[in-house]
Amino acid sequence: MSTKPVLQIALPVPLPGCYDYLYSGSPAPAQGTRVQVPFGRRTLVGVVHGQTQSDYPKLKAVSAVLDDAPVFTAELYALCERAARYYHHPLGEVLNYALPALLRQGGDAQPSQEKRWRLTERGTHVSDEQVSRAPRQHQALQVLREHPKGLSSAMLNALDVASPALNALRDKGWAEHFVVENGPGISKEVLAEPPLAANGEQQQAIHAIQDAEGFTPFLLDGVTGSGKTEVYLQAMAPQLAAGKQVLVLVPEIGLTPQTVQRFRQRFAVPVTTLHSGLTDRERLDNWLAARDGKARIIIGTRSAIFTPLANPGLIIVDEAHDSSLKQQDGFRYHARDLATWRAQTLNIPVVLGSATPALETLQLARDQRFHWLKLSRRATEQQRPGIEILDATLAPPNQPLLPLSLQAIKQCVDNGNQALVFINRRGYAPMILCQDCGWQAECKRCDSFLTWHRAENNLRCHHCDSQQRVPSRCPSCGSSAIHEAGSGTEKLTELLEQSLPVPVIRIDRDATRRKGELDSKLKTIRQGDPAVLVGTQMLAKGHHFPKLALVVILDMDAGFLSADFRGPEQAAQLLLQVAGRSGREGQGRVLLQTRHPDHHLLQLAASGDYPALASALLEERRMAALPPFGHLALFRCEAMTLGKAMAFLQELAQQPVADGVNVLGPVPAPMEKRAGRYRAQLLLQASQRAPLHQTLERLLDAARQSPQSRQCRWHVDVDPIDML
Repeated sequence: MSTKPVLQIALPVPLPGCYDYLYSGSPAPAQGTRVQVPFGRRTLVGVVHGQTQSDYPKLKAVSAVLDDAPVFTAELYALCERAARYYHHPLGEVLNYALPALLRQGGDAQPSQEKRWRLTERGTHVSDEQVSRAPRQHQALQVLREHPKGLSSAMLNALDVASPALNALRDKGWAEHFVVENGPGISKEVLAEPPLAANGEQQQAIHAIQDAEGFTPFLLDGVTGSGKTEVYLQAMAPQLAAGKQVLVLVPEIGLTPQTVQRFRQRFAVPVTTLHSGLTDRERLDNWLAARDGKARIIIGTRSAIFTPLANPGLIIVDEAHDSSLKQQDGFRYHARDLATWRAQTLNIPVVLGSATPALETLQLARDQRFHWLKLSRRATEQQRPGIEILDATLAPPNQPLLPLSLQAIKQCVDNGNQALVFINRRGYAPMILCQDCGWQAECKRCDSFLTWHRAENNLRCHHCDSQQRVPSRCPSCGSSAIHEAGSGTEKLTELLEQSLPVPVIRIDRDATRRKGELDSKLKTIRQGDPAVLVGTQMLAKGHHFPKLALVVILDMDAGFLSADFRGPEQAAQLLLQVAGRSGREGQGRVLLQTRHPDHHLLQLAASGDYPALASALLEERRMAALPPFGHLALFRCEAMTLGKAMAFLQELAQQPVADGVNVLGPVPAPMEKRAGRYRAQLLLQASQRAPLHQTLERLLDAARQSPQSRQCRWHVDVDPIDML
């Protein structure tokens, strides 16, 4: 039987491998080109992986080739292949994830053409009397006069200029609808403003990065306020002057606006962003601008690591310790690790910046596999404030602020400064209960309590987002003695508004849902007027508030007592990041309320000596063979009953494993029930990566072939961050 040319297509389906499709055209599309193919009853957009020959008689043909040239460069495609292998995720889904949404849907890989309205030469000479009987046209004429470069239809609509009026002006030859050229103006000067004066440690770090040749990984280990951003800005200037691009990753959208502002103030080159807050069209346009080399500085959250770059020169990962850089569902990759891989492939430097480096990164620096750059003092020469521990053991449960803390806040705002009250808990109270029978409001779908959101007058689960009305009487005993327990950002805001004469600004996910609301609140804070900020970890990272002189930290105990071995590390990082907001341009103070003032790790963290704390945690990890001295992979399974989840994982646990791999479990997950499903997990531990990945391949094959897999949802998480 004769063979026919076929294309191997990677499809966005949860199955490994590629699929063969007939293609008789010439030349065949190259690797990284999108095609449209039939798949069962559906039509899918896939990516060409390769070419081969096949004699199979029933192959389907490619429906359409969507691109004239590959949308994936060879380097970016290789990164996706490596990530798919390492994280044991289907290549088709990885490639699909790396593309902007419009390209996943089969849209054209072409930038949009912005169209605007402007006056014609004739229109500039029209007098008001000529449109006196047409007030809407008169209004449109006045607005267009004020904007000679033109306005988009959306801008005109926001100014209440109606489309019929614009069309009428166009019909008279007074206005025109024109296409804006997308090409950015090229500036000969890279710098828009001179750099700030750098201290000795900053200069050493800047020169080390600027002098690096080829792949050189750096850990920029600088205390909060040490001027890490200034090091980034000065280190990247020679790259931009040489016509190269710089990719900057930040952990959260909330950090993107202020980062963009700093970079745009400093550099006279195009700066674009890539994050989930953009529309699909904006995201694709920015992605294409980076691919075509028009965008010189690209700032984005974790998925921006998959941005194509025409002329890459440097990759920077800010707040590189942050767990937000690890994707927690679907394709579970870590952007920090992919940044290092990509820099290695591109043969360029990569900088991981943090005031509290992840223990894995810190150990790489100690082993001299990363160049370790240290910034031990603040750029403003202000001393870091010490953390004062306040014993809250005897504090009433419904009194979140100790009298000493409240007095310190009042004194701070009386002095014309700002204070931050940090509590990493949204809502009014984390639970409500009956004082007569002890009933507590629990989520019916999760093993968790419902949080009372007083502003919306409902109870909400922060794990599955189910909501209930607040009962007027106890469902168990009928008593009306229902009270809240504990505190969240809403209650603290209410308490402070009643106690203080200054504005209280709450910043959490609930208070910043509307577009632009976070930027507006941050702008108000930076104006420097006396105020009290109440917020969650959204305020913990990267923000610079010059007038913030006091930080009060509540309820940090849980992290230091966590069942997750990463809990103390993450709690210490958060504590020091929050404390670092205080006293950046003046005298600062930090108060930590705790019910465990004698806990040795909490005391180490409160001393501000992160290296000593890291050494203690690393020694514990070494003895337990935990990362970075061992490697982990976690199988998670969800089913309608715990028995089904456990039975599936038990079948995997009985498979033969490579030498040096320990199988722990299966056991019910710490949160056994979530979103209506029961959860169990199986942990694999090994001192070397190779046998761990061999075992994963074997267990994944067994899992896909197991009949029990059809009765549950399961996935594997390589290098898990969240063990709960």
